Amino acid sequence: MKTTCQSEFGKIKSAVIKRAKDAFVSDQLLEAQWRGLHFLGKPDLTAAINEFEEFESIVANDGATLFHLPPDETVSLDSMYCRDAAVATDHGMVLCNMGKASRVHEPEALRRFFAEHHFEVLGQIKNPGTLEGGDCAWVDANTLAVGESYRTNSEGIEQLQRILAPFGVKIIVVSLSHYKGPNDVFHLMSIFSPIDRDLALVFSPLMPLGFRNDLLRRGFKLVEVLDAEFESMGCNVLAIAPRKCVLLKGNPKTKALLEKVGCDVFEYDGQEISLKGGGGPTCLTRPLQRVI
Repeated sequence: MKTTCQSEFGKIKSAVIKRAKDAFVSDQLLEAQWRGLHFLGKPDLTAAINEFEEFESIVANDGATLFHLPPDETVSLDSMYCRDAAVATDHGMVLCNMGKASRVHEPEALRRFFAEHHFEVLGQIKNPGTLEGGDCAWVDANTLAVGESYRTNSEGIEQLQRILAPFGVKIIVVSLSHYKGPNDVFHLMSIFSPIDRDLALVFSPLMPLGFRNDLLRRGFKLVEVLDAEFESMGCNVLAIAPRKCVLLKGNPKTKALLEKVGCDVFEYDGQEISLKGGGGPTCLTRPLQRVI
């Protein structure tokens, strides 16, 4: 057994989360921000708090130690999707530089939090580079796939490569499509969710062919999300342990496909915390250490 930060499928040992009550704060804040942040609708605060408690209990019940980000007036409702502000490595955290302008203060809020809890910071992406954690996924212990998207640009990827190169980490650049444009939330992990060392959930219609073929060459079995469940975040699945997944309710076909390949699937209600803000279970967590 090995403890590492460079895995997407190992059993989560520790993670950072931001509860809905600490991100959404009040009905007044929700009313002031949801339209400008391109939420699909105004979240119901009470329902959002209840949904997040359900989600958190699933992750915590599997034994993970959870660190809670506090309320912070410098950041927005989007700060609940805390994966995006940092990348975890075995050598320290890399603070991102957000591609969404309204989220630019989140990495600094994480820096303060990491300092308070004595988590090492390895580096930070700086202008003109942009990088968001939802575009970064470990393919194996030394290979990080990074989506080039409206949120993550080539300069940000080059900076990340310079930070990680001394540790032998290879970056695979995955050029994502325009899809719905710059205002939409479309990260690499919208179409690629590793759930074991050789198993991943994917949405092939939006996956670059070169990256898909590379996964197959590496021996991955690909579980294909159907068109009907892509918009309901069927492809955004959090592995809390190998073949043990957290999935947003409303994706029964995806659940059945995962169970068919031997996965245990835990579902949560996410109308308020996931569907309206465009952040699924991977977005709601910033895993720190996993055991493989």
